[in-house]
Amino acid sequence: MILIALGANLTSVYGEPITVLEDALDIMPAFGITVLRRSSWYRTPAITPYAQPPFVNGVVAVEAALPPRALLDMLHRIEAQFGRVRRIRWGERTLDLDLIDFEGLVIPPSGPRGADAGLGELPLALPHPGLADRGFVLVPLLEVAPRWRHPLTGEGAQSLIARLKARHGPGALAGIERIGS
Repeated sequence: MILIALGANLTSVYGEPITVLEDALDIMPAFGITVLRRSSWYRTPAITPYAQPPFVNGVVAVEAALPPRALLDMLHRIEAQFGRVRRIRWGERTLDLDLIDFEGLVIPPSGPRGADAGLGELPLALPHPGLADRGFVLVPLLEVAPRWRHPLTGEGAQSLIARLKARHGPGALAGIERIGS
């Protein structure tokens, strides 16, 4: 199973965030990506060091006849088609497409990540290194792939959500609200 997390929080010439997300799903087949299942959309608070509008997030399970790096490159091309410009790390965005799992493949992160990485291309890492700490990904992931298991820990999304709540208290998922299908 290949899983991609989607998010957007900027209105642009391409439309409102939910419109951009729907349009991104619609053009994926032109990039060799077939959407098999998709979550509902969720409004989620921006958990960043910068004040910004809330996000709309979701997760899709896809098929692609591409290796992981090529798939990530295609996702970046789709982002660019919808005006994604990386100005500041964790900044607002018209579209964000993250490859979160590729058939259980494990590729350890190499090179700087997070604030130390700057704005350049991040090295491919699978599963996505921030996955277990992102309620805005885990909630829709549970909807799309309830039997999915984290390739490194073997934990399911429900278990990761419980661990997130245990670490951060009952407010760990505060503000994550389903807004559509």
